[in-house]
Amino acid sequence: MQVTFYGHSCFSVTIAGSTLLFDPFITPNPKGQELKQPIDIEKIEADYVFISHGHEDHVADAEAILKRTGAMLIANFEIVSWFQDKGIENAHPVNHGGTVKLPFGTAKFVNAIHSSVLPDGSYGGNPGGFVIESDETNFYFSGDTALTYDMKLLGEFHKLDWAVLCVGDNFTMGYKDAAICAEWIGVKRVLGTHFDTFQMIEIDHDAARAAFAENEATLYLPQIGETINITPL
Repeated sequence: MQVTFYGHSCFSVTIAGSTLLFDPFITPNPKGQELKQPIDIEKIEADYVFISHGHEDHVADAEAILKRTGAMLIANFEIVSWFQDKGIENAHPVNHGGTVKLPFGTAKFVNAIHSSVLPDGSYGGNPGGFVIESDETNFYFSGDTALTYDMKLLGEFHKLDWAVLCVGDNFTMGYKDAAICAEWIGVKRVLGTHFDTFQMIEIDHDAARAAFAENEATLYLPQIGETINITPL
């Protein structure tokens, strides 16, 4: 499975001809601004935009991308309502435990332990993550969260090929807890997110990879703009 990492918690995958984009925070990303060729959001395509919660570092570029591409927004009811007030009509609200059927497969909104407020101070609803299932691949995107025993249920009820987990600590689980999460959900391939963007979430890459290697798992920490191939075991 080819995955393009756009920095922080933003990434995209293409499944059955549909491009799924998650938590678009690109142009304000200080690490992205340091690049010789910063990511041009005008060139990012999307058929679906998934948003895990309302913090600015997960929604900053969503409005521009949604309006340009016409992609369907999938997020909790409060976030969808906020974007509808901005003129986004192609949107589908979800809440915890709910599954939506889409042309490429299904998306289930699952628990996350975090906070959520939109950039203008509006209530952002409860944060969450997504389980994406399709004929091509099944994966879990944690969003921003602490390690929670609910993750055990994901491993019991879903056959996951890989996962996208926050690893930066301080505001979310760190890489040690993320490695435990990977073990609980039964995956050996993990894309790390929510790391290095700000000083408080800078991590030791070697130590992070070693924490996963203890359980014979691989942690990917790609460069901004890098496309990697995640091959599940």
